[in-house]
Amino acid sequence: MLTEAIELTLFPGMMAFAASSDLLTMTIANRVSLILITGFAVLALLSGMSGMELLSHLGAAALVLAVAFCCFACGWIGGGDAKLAAVTALWLGFGHLFDYLVYASLLGGALTLLIVQFRNYPLPRLLTGQEWAERLHQENAGVPYGIALAAAALLVYPQTQWMMAPSL
Repeated sequence: MLTEAIELTLFPGMMAFAASSDLLTMTIANRVSLILITGFAVLALLSGMSGMELLSHLGAAALVLAVAFCCFACGWIGGGDAKLAAVTALWLGFGHLFDYLVYASLLGGALTLLIVQFRNYPLPRLLTGQEWAERLHQENAGVPYGIALAAAALLVYPQTQWMMAPSL
């Protein structure tokens, strides 16, 4: 029962939290990554994940973290985005990593285009005074790419071992 509760709620809930946090504050707190790492470790133990499979998931996370860290160092993405991508790769493993990266790229491109368009027009009155909207509307502000990363993760997650488990 505990395993199913974690599988069904933790990852999707944390992805939704990361996306909304990035939209509203342009940050993804470290606790998001720490909670997801801890949740993965608990699930790996409870599900009896083999050592080789665990190493594969850790390898996927390490690879994504290395690439994302380089992107962060170049100023292309934020640190929270890099950590979110890596911890998502930990949960998805190599088996679903390609799909995740394709979705994240496509959704990130679409998000960027939408925000560029949003910034080309005056801020709607309804959003005036809303700190998050005014921040998002500034030309020199970044793009809350965590939204795309989380959405991509939620698109791929139903095909993972966590959701395809025979106990469900």
